[in-house]
Amino acid sequence: MNTAATTPASPGTVEFWFDPVCPWTWLTSRWMLEVVKTRSVQVTWNVMSLSVLNENRLDELPERIRVLMGEAWAPVRVLTAASLRYGPEVLEPLYTALGTRYHLQQRPKDRATLEAALLDVGLPADLADAGDGDQYDDELRASHHRGITLVGQDVGSPIIAVPGPDEAADPVAFFGPVVSPAPKGEEAARLWDAVLTAASMPGFYEIKRTRADGPDFG
Repeated sequence: MNTAATTPASPGTVEFWFDPVCPWTWLTSRWMLEVVKTRSVQVTWNVMSLSVLNENRLDELPERIRVLMGEAWAPVRVLTAASLRYGPEVLEPLYTALGTRYHLQQRPKDRATLEAALLDVGLPADLADAGDGDQYDDELRASHHRGITLVGQDVGSPIIAVPGPDEAADPVAFFGPVVSPAPKGEEAARLWDAVLTAASMPGFYEIKRTRADGPDFG
């Protein structure tokens, strides 16, 4: 049953920025895909980069995170190349193929995994070449910058943006929600309604608690 009429707001398009290596972003994205089943929203997927976000503070990060930031360049470059060559509609299926391998199957973040994900969604495996160089970094940084500009610097992945209160207003953007496991069905819809309510409050900025457990992909 579509219950969009009961939502606090029913934006036509939601913009979602993601870095595919982030497990918490994966859970939020699976929640977002549940939301579209019961709410009148369409998701526009955009690439952001935790490697770009952290490139000037690598010395402050733990070793395991520095390693991850090195591994994280190739997938966002490949996603950017795929979007530019074949259109932005390939981002969600390619992200799903990558995220399934990274987070559910615990595959390594290497070229073989990139090639398998590309082939899984009908894209040529040689798109993985984009991960080895910086030829798409201007476009990647532009996409990343747009999301960060909307929400501010003190965030990570994911970023979600919904339309502002009128056509002239900027989108309202926020980090998260961080949730584990990803809600399904009407539970997912109720969380979406709550998020929209919070986003509609001009002075609302943050609500947070310490995570007690790791991501639950069940």
